[in-house]
Amino acid sequence: MKIKNLILYFSLTEKLLWSFSVTAIITSFLILDKENYLTLVASIIGVTSLIFCARGNPIGQVLMVFFSIIYSIISFSFQYYGEMITYLGMTLPMAVFSLITWLKNPFGNQKSEVAVNRITVKEVYFMLFLSAIVTLVLHFILVYFNTSNIGVSTISITTSFIAAYLAFRRNPFFALAYALNDTILIILWLLASLKDISYIPVVICFIVFLVNDLYGFISWLKMMKRQEEASKNPLQY
Repeated sequence: MKIKNLILYFSLTEKLLWSFSVTAIITSFLILDKENYLTLVASIIGVTSLIFCARGNPIGQVLMVFFSIIYSIISFSFQYYGEMITYLGMTLPMAVFSLITWLKNPFGNQKSEVAVNRITVKEVYFMLFLSAIVTLVLHFILVYFNTSNIGVSTISITTSFIAAYLAFRRNPFFALAYALNDTILIILWLLASLKDISYIPVVICFIVFLVNDLYGFISWLKMMKRQEEASKNPLQY
């Protein structure tokens, strides 16, 4: 997208949300860090990814791939091997799968908007079963690597998997699951910042992500309603 098209593409609320998010990230970096530019870059890429995902735009998943790589490097630096393994081994490939699925399932002829999907109760049980297996397997891996704050890291695996699965299935609740994961990560990085204050910008990053994911959930619910109405009354859209 060209810059002019991007300005017209996003609503005023989305522009203000993105501007507020980036300002908060840069401000926390300048006040509390000034050194870890990788954290700054990851945060800006991440929040930009979320604003695209809130619109159901596949570009969001492309940016999530880059965020996963950089965030994994940051996690490795504090021995948060759970986060590193989760993002490299799960979130990154799931973002790729989600990108493919979103591109294959556009709403109508709009390649910039994915078709929202509902899932059955049976699939919810299947998802929870898979998340339990993934969590159990990765938990033992975290124990082997002597991961810091292993309890919180293990919970993060569960919430990350559920969020990634729902994103892959194009379900609005993926954003709510990511909001829950953001809350877990805020706690995780708060614990890290008690030992090294330079990690506080990462905390700020996930607080900003939490706000954006909550907005994304609301946006997807509206998008689902609009798409379902359009399917019932195609001549009105």
